[in-house]
Amino acid sequence: MPLDASQNSLVLPLLGLLVERPSHAYGLASQLRERYGHPTATRSTVTSLLKSLERAGSVASQQPERVGKRPPRTVYELTEAGMADFRRKVEAGLGEGRAASVDFVMAVAYAGVLSADHAASLLESRAERLDRELAGLRDRPDGVAEAHMLEAAYWRTIVTAEADWVRTLASRIRSHDIDWPGAGPGGQGEDRR
Repeated sequence: MPLDASQNSLVLPLLGLLVERPSHAYGLASQLRERYGHPTATRSTVTSLLKSLERAGSVASQQPERVGKRPPRTVYELTEAGMADFRRKVEAGLGEGRAASVDFVMAVAYAGVLSADHAASLLESRAERLDRELAGLRDRPDGVAEAHMLEAAYWRTIVTAEADWVRTLASRIRSHDIDWPGAGPGGQGEDRR
């Protein structure tokens, strides 16, 4: 785990799940495994992250409650500061996340917390950045066998595919082909940054 718990890759999906509804550590760990397949999302890891997020003011805990014969569980909910941090993390993941990174995938999962216009703009900027990355990728140097540079062709394919997918997604958002959360007339939604 990173020394700064807010940099842990589980923080964004944890906050995203709390956007959906308040929950306790056990429930969040189960949801992370079910939805994202994070085998390392143990209850103790989630509990540690929640306590760190609570100290930072991103989440607030409620008094532990006992349901049936189960042990008491502390339920956590997102604070206003937590929601603002969550949106910043989504923006950063969409705009700055490395190609083919978990940070980008998790940001895409929660892009709906941004206005449609803002999300589309971030994605369009990302596609342009990926195009520049592609332009800067070197071809196989003379005299180097292709078998020794297979990763270069692989990476070019990955970055090309992501740039195309991102560009298509931005276009679909702009054309209202995707129902956007909070979308009013015209499907653009409010700017909830």
